[in-house]
Amino acid sequence: MKILIVKLSSLGDVVHAMPAVQDIVREHPGAQIDWVVERGFVPLVRRCKGVRRVIAVDLRQWRQSPFSAETRRAWALFKNELQQERYDAVIDLQGLTKSALVSWLARLSRGGKRYGLANQTEGSGFEAPTRWVADVAFHLPTHSHAVTRSRELCALALHHTAPIDMNFGLETHKDKAQEAIKNIAFRRGLRGMVALVHGTSRADKEWPLEHWRELAQRLNEAGFGVALPHGNQAEEQVSNAIAYGLEHAQVWPRLALDALADALATCFGVIGVDSGLSHIAVALDLPHVQLYNFDTAWRTGPLPHAVAEQPPYQCSVFAQPAPSVDAVWQAWCAVLSA
Repeated sequence: MKILIVKLSSLGDVVHAMPAVQDIVREHPGAQIDWVVERGFVPLVRRCKGVRRVIAVDLRQWRQSPFSAETRRAWALFKNELQQERYDAVIDLQGLTKSALVSWLARLSRGGKRYGLANQTEGSGFEAPTRWVADVAFHLPTHSHAVTRSRELCALALHHTAPIDMNFGLETHKDKAQEAIKNIAFRRGLRGMVALVHGTSRADKEWPLEHWRELAQRLNEAGFGVALPHGNQAEEQVSNAIAYGLEHAQVWPRLALDALADALATCFGVIGVDSGLSHIAVALDLPHVQLYNFDTAWRTGPLPHAVAEQPPYQCSVFAQPAPSVDAVWQAWCAVLSA
């Protein structure tokens, strides 16, 4: 069976689709799974267990100059790569016009079908073309977690039941540099490094700088070093401001997405805002506290563990206008006890 997954962006959404792929790997041994995704996320999707071929698309870039000669050439190359295979199932997990276009362009095998969403779920984008393009469109519960939505859509399309347990299948690579990062903490007598993920694409999801500084100080006093990733110059400035005056703080260099996942995997845990990196922390099964200024953790935050008796080591904290440092610290202490 040849299956094409269409989930183009953004980072968190791409991570949330990975458990659906693991369900397919488990329930349909031998299935060939390809995935179309925006080029910037290709390195991470290549780390998703079970994905044979990753097809890069540059729709975000192309829409800036849709009629240029360069865009036309790039579009032709993408279309040629996409249509190299015929698929038994093309599954649009995005539910938008752009993903519907990719699904429509993909070639089907004899008897193959395109599958998509028939309705919008709370807090998620949905555009009618995804329903028009699909040979079969499924109605899903409107109150669905992002991970659950993708898993259920794939289960309905491929006629299996999503397993109770769940994993993301996100593989990391360890090299000497990453082991050195991990060992620095222990050589300094620390319990480990905790990554503070402060960067987010939306300003209204940010946590105040003074909160980050106080939290970092508490972590140092509790025997943890602080690791500070960043993705652009503004985030680097915030990382430096958090680290200023701390005894145990590392401002990481700017890293590619796959290298960043590798670096996060060396950490003891992660505390971060609702962002793609925080969702990677969940996928890596790290101890994690996720911060929310909006009551949307039910849709994108860490899911409860499948085994109810096992104490949670991943949780979310919500408050408006923002969670307090005390609330986040108590959540982190609860994670440690778990």
